[in-house]
Amino acid sequence: MSRWAALPAELDPRVRQLVVRLRRLKDHSGLSLRQLSARTGYSQKSWERYLGGRSLPPREAVEALARAVDEEPTRLLALHEVAAEAWRNGRREASAGEPEREPLVAPESLSAEATGPRSPGRSLRVALVAGAVALVLALSTAVFLVVRLSGGDPAQPASPLVVTGRQSSPAVSESMPPSASASPSAPAYTCRSERVDGHWYAGLSRTRDAILANGHAGPEVAEAQCLLRRAGISPGAVDGIFGPVTERAVRQVQRRAGLVVDGIIGPHTWKALRQ
Repeated sequence: MSRWAALPAELDPRVRQLVVRLRRLKDHSGLSLRQLSARTGYSQKSWERYLGGRSLPPREAVEALARAVDEEPTRLLALHEVAAEAWRNGRREASAGEPEREPLVAPESLSAEATGPRSPGRSLRVALVAGAVALVLALSTAVFLVVRLSGGDPAQPASPLVVTGRQSSPAVSESMPPSASASPSAPAYTCRSERVDGHWYAGLSRTRDAILANGHAGPEVAEAQCLLRRAGISPGAVDGIFGPVTERAVRQVQRRAGLVVDGIIGPHTWKALRQ
């Protein structure tokens, strides 16, 4: 079995989960990196970067690895989707934290150096121009960061979203009377468990094969949360949001059913929840 180097400490946990899963599949197959390269069409150097956490493998590479080791690609692709979103978010945050820098010295000051000594009045004008440029750049950078962090037009601040029974809607404005807003303690979804043809349903979704993972949201997640509660495992609030508490509950039911414990709901986990 390969002796892998430690993954970068700053690697997002969702990306780390994908890389660890790919490493295990490669080790269990007994393939070397050269053999894996020959079977997938991706170079050995590329796989060294992917399995070392230095670069996110493309979706096609994940599918190629699954075929090479005779693994069902559905779970891997679900992990890749979550990891790709985390990877993109990390790169956007890094770029937002390093605004583009421009020279603070006005062009006319450079030409003045080439023409010889400058008069005190000209030096003062150059200093004023440089100060004005620096101030404009600082203000522009501040506005840029505010817009990026707020995710929208500064003139129209984005209102927070409230998860309702079927879709997300903007939060009620502060100008509206308190009676018009929903109580924050009220459950967003109602579980109505019933057994149909030997399978349990909570009245929110009848899916048996939707792929759900940490970060997903919607009625399918609420359906899974209701079924977890019916099985005696608490997923936290039935709010339709797949968070860490729901993921822990999914891992527990997978462990109980003898499935692969990865915290991702797929066809096998749905079958265990509906039985």
